[in-house]
Amino acid sequence: MATALNTRLCELLGCEYPIIQTAMGWIADPTLVASTCNAGAFGFLAGAVMTPQEVEDGIKEIKSKTDKPFGVNFHMYTPGANEIIDICIKHKVRAVSYSRSPAKSMIQKLKDANIVCIPTVGALKHAVKAVEMGADAVVVQGGEGGGHTGAVASNILLPQVVDALDVPVIAAGGFKDGRGLISALSFGAEGIAMGTRFLMTKESPVPATTKEKYIGASTEQIIVSTKLDGMPQRMINNPYLKQLHSKTGLGILLLAIKNGLEFSKGALIPMLMSAWKMKKANGMTLGQTMMAGNAPVMIQEAMVKGHPDQGVLPSGQIAGAIKDLPKGADLIASIVAEASETLARLNRLSGNVTSAEQKNNPSVAEI
Repeated sequence: MATALNTRLCELLGCEYPIIQTAMGWIADPTLVASTCNAGAFGFLAGAVMTPQEVEDGIKEIKSKTDKPFGVNFHMYTPGANEIIDICIKHKVRAVSYSRSPAKSMIQKLKDANIVCIPTVGALKHAVKAVEMGADAVVVQGGEGGGHTGAVASNILLPQVVDALDVPVIAAGGFKDGRGLISALSFGAEGIAMGTRFLMTKESPVPATTKEKYIGASTEQIIVSTKLDGMPQRMINNPYLKQLHSKTGLGILLLAIKNGLEFSKGALIPMLMSAWKMKKANGMTLGQTMMAGNAPVMIQEAMVKGHPDQGVLPSGQIAGAIKDLPKGADLIASIVAEASETLARLNRLSGNVTSAEQKNNPSVAEI
């Protein structure tokens, strides 16, 4: 068992089990990260929605709760990215995760400081490019994953990426338990990364009213939509998302203005000017651009303030198969136990097949 689950990912990250807790915005806080790491997995702090000072404060808080290695997630294209890199180096975090638009020089600076670089990608070409730019491992998210996601299912995308790369590949999108971990390993991955499963734990800071919506969601209810910010994003089809889908272009513009006024303290003119500049750059309508600007606060409305019907609920499709809220330590223990049971069952099946082959074909026993 120890050998089967002791993959290159464990050695790379210094964790006991090849299980990663992803950096969900406003959810992957120091408490969740520390509890994940203390249970033998590896957690990432959601630095992408934090200021550099908040990232540093978060790192210090994690260190006060665990002596295990952990990581920080951030966007390399934001103004504070270089400062966050310096903070990660200063505090000797084990790894960083990121997505689009990394700079090769920034990656090299992290690698020179012995910080593991792990981007998340949703396409084969992006995985290959990430390694060319210096990635030490790659998280590959299939279309089942929550939030911004691609169109290719995990069981199709994962083996393609594994075959193309020499670095450890981590499977994401559609994983929640030990059977999933073993299935990912069978495809050649060296671990799994989970967001929604960790969101649905006791240590997750998501309000109880919002967690109830995740518990009650059916698999079919968790859809991919471009209505929020123009890009494919998997979310629970709640009343707010249904409202977005029912509106025309003008309706979306009016709703975006309404939301913008509510959450920007009446700064309508600056908001419109910013949206107009973005519209010219990205080719979306003014309403879509303004709605994209509103997206973070609409996520916070549901995920932080606890108003799940008045905001959006990013979710992996796997939420439809999850009906409990365990402690993080119990979750990790159950994944490891089920992975062990699954391996034992497969070994028994393999033994039965071998015995049958030997009985029916004596020459097999001589090989």
